[in-house]
Amino acid sequence: MASQDWFDKDFYKVLGVDKGVSAADLKKTYRKLARQYHPDSNPGDAKAEAKFKEISEAYSVLNDPEQREEYDQIRAMGSGARFSAPGTGAGGGFDDVFSRFGQQRGGTTGGPAGFEDFFSMFDQGGGGFGSGRFGQTTGGYRGFGGPQRGADVTARTTIDFVTAAKGETITLQGEDNKPFKVKIPAGVSDGQKIRLRGRGRPSPDGGESGDIVVTVAVRPHPVFTRDGLNLRLTVPVTFTEAALGATIEVPTLGGDAVRLRVAPGTPSGRVLRVKGRGIQTSKGTGDLLAEVQVAVPAHLDDAAREALERFHELEPKENPRADLMAKAR
Repeated sequence: MASQDWFDKDFYKVLGVDKGVSAADLKKTYRKLARQYHPDSNPGDAKAEAKFKEISEAYSVLNDPEQREEYDQIRAMGSGARFSAPGTGAGGGFDDVFSRFGQQRGGTTGGPAGFEDFFSMFDQGGGGFGSGRFGQTTGGYRGFGGPQRGADVTARTTIDFVTAAKGETITLQGEDNKPFKVKIPAGVSDGQKIRLRGRGRPSPDGGESGDIVVTVAVRPHPVFTRDGLNLRLTVPVTFTEAALGATIEVPTLGGDAVRLRVAPGTPSGRVLRVKGRGIQTSKGTGDLLAEVQVAVPAHLDDAAREALERFHELEPKENPRADLMAKAR
């Protein structure tokens, strides 16, 4: 980093902390900002990425006691010292500005040794300032500085349809063979990922731990299917129930049956809705959608067959496929 940056950049302001901030509070503030501006949380946002670089750079200096002391000295010099012309008064000349570094490093004040010692600080460590660590990465995001985040750990689990719909806390086995609990939220869908913050592998250099990412697979239900927050099922009805109308019972997910009215003349495929009996989540509640399907008997006794033949003689002579044929032409 060029020496001018030490005068111009206010790392305390970048992190929003006071100059006397403790190491613990500094770390806490940095973690909060890093989570907010991390490129993984702001994909494609150039401004967020630039801000993340800035706060990582600031933290890499202020978190190092030696670099922080040198930075404070440089900032104090930049704000308090003045480069006055020779002979304008004691204590304000060019030599006086650099004499402070001669005293800190053991050089003589005001003399050539102190002057040279100041510039030698920029030559250590390949161009860094002071210890040469300023601006170097500590394994942070893309080499921008700051502590490196620990690695994420992935896991998979398969749950039944009812558990996915209603939610439950389950226990899984970690990669270290230790059990850990996962709260399955109500309404979780097949393939959804649940992230457990800070439960993954630790950081190698004091940064945030990674996460555990659990992918959930949901076993199909023999009766119900998901349609967003709604539950769907197919309800068979007899021909006479569909033709004459009837009140029928249909099951609900893990609950009592509900009664539905099938209106006279109901065709196959009509959907009857039961409000509020679908998936219940914090974001809303779905409905139960019952699709009527007319069941055709596979076997008829003689009396039933005679009755149907008599009905066939009496039923309206309209062709139910006439509209289909007309549209096909």
